[in-house]
Amino acid sequence: MKDLYENPLNTRYSSKEMSHLFSDDYKFTLWRKLWIALAESEMELGLNITQSQIDEMKKFVSDINYEVAEEREKVVRHDVMAHVYAYGQQAVSAKGIIHLGATSCYVTDNADIIIIDNALKLVQKKLVAVMDKLARFADKYKDLPILGYTHLQPAQLTTLGKRASLWLQDLWLDYESLGEVIAKVRLRGVKGTTGTQASFLDLFGDGKKVDELEKKVVKKMGYSSAYAVTGQTYPRKFDYNVLSVLSQIAQSAYKFANDLRILQSLKEIEEPFEKSQIGSSAMAYKRNPMRSERICALSKFVISLPVNEAVTAGTQWMERTLDDSANKRITISQAFLAIDGILNIYNNIADGIVVYDKVIHKHIMAELPFMATENIIMECVKAGGDRQELHERIRVHSMESGKRVKEGHDNDLIDRIKKDDIFAAVKDDLDKMLDPKAFTGRAKEQVERFLKEYIKPILDRHAVDLDFRYELNV
Repeated sequence: MKDLYENPLNTRYSSKEMSHLFSDDYKFTLWRKLWIALAESEMELGLNITQSQIDEMKKFVSDINYEVAEEREKVVRHDVMAHVYAYGQQAVSAKGIIHLGATSCYVTDNADIIIIDNALKLVQKKLVAVMDKLARFADKYKDLPILGYTHLQPAQLTTLGKRASLWLQDLWLDYESLGEVIAKVRLRGVKGTTGTQASFLDLFGDGKKVDELEKKVVKKMGYSSAYAVTGQTYPRKFDYNVLSVLSQIAQSAYKFANDLRILQSLKEIEEPFEKSQIGSSAMAYKRNPMRSERICALSKFVISLPVNEAVTAGTQWMERTLDDSANKRITISQAFLAIDGILNIYNNIADGIVVYDKVIHKHIMAELPFMATENIIMECVKAGGDRQELHERIRVHSMESGKRVKEGHDNDLIDRIKKDDIFAAVKDDLDKMLDPKAFTGRAKEQVERFLKEYIKPILDRHAVDLDFRYELNV
């Protein structure tokens, strides 16, 4: 493969599959396939084009003579016409009918849509793969109590599986949005210079044949429909919709990675860390969450892109203006390459999250006595105690114990309560009342229901795309 232009693509983080979709080889081969589909359809509808010309075009469909195209572009300053010329130098008998009746956007826009469509489907496969791994993680830890946080302050307990189900639900919403965009993909079709199909009407002199031409071309390229009306280009709002859904996926990944970074700081859970991995060039002991940080870095970029496409869509003067072209070559391709990298890393992390349940339990027990005080008060009230007096004694004990915790001592609130005769009615039950699972509400049941009703149908639908199947224990 030879790049004709200064290549703006940074493929450091993306897979070979995604990088290939945005390569010159893939794009220019698509252009030639589109020219073949057009010529073949024109022949079938009666234009003076022969099968031998079509056969010669097919012979060179993927044999791109880049050097010829590059030299020609230096002369004509037009990439499409340079490739029409280069193709004609190979398929000599077809030279006069390549691109017949078409405008540049016939190949550029239809090819771009096909590339985007295939890229969206690759994103969908990788998204489902991440969902599969997160579902298994949520299922495994659906009843493991963990501190919940609001305002990044300890709050009522939840379970680790329930927290994972929140990450997973974000991806489920993204999956729904992604599916809607994929379902609505259609080609630009065969529309001519300003979208009126005037050049094709001149060729055929029959509007019905022009309609049939478009149907044939669209079908030959593997699609069922084209936009009913266009200017010179397909609606750039489509690009905005595409980048919006990629932004949504990036938002979800960002949320997950930020949560994991915080939890790794607390030493409760950790992203995978290889045996020989170096966390810091200076501090050998460090285990930095570098993969999560990379997700966040790439996500910031993808999240920022939809506004670019919104402005582009809003400034397409009349039937089109060319200030979208150089812009979208960068934004569309880089968005997909970045989201591909994000999902690759997310998939890697989700497949190997390390859980330190003893640390989690330690943190719970440092806070749980405070959370249990309302239950303690209510049980004493049931035994005949005075709620106001009980509340005041709990307040005093909590303040003293809280002060000790902040000074580095263990939480001694329960020991204080046991020694206070006003709480005698619950003294023997206090340890049982501090079972963390008693404070997680319906978290386990919520996870089970969510996985069974929302996630499992998706995983079953995409079973062939997954490396292996996992039967959720629900």
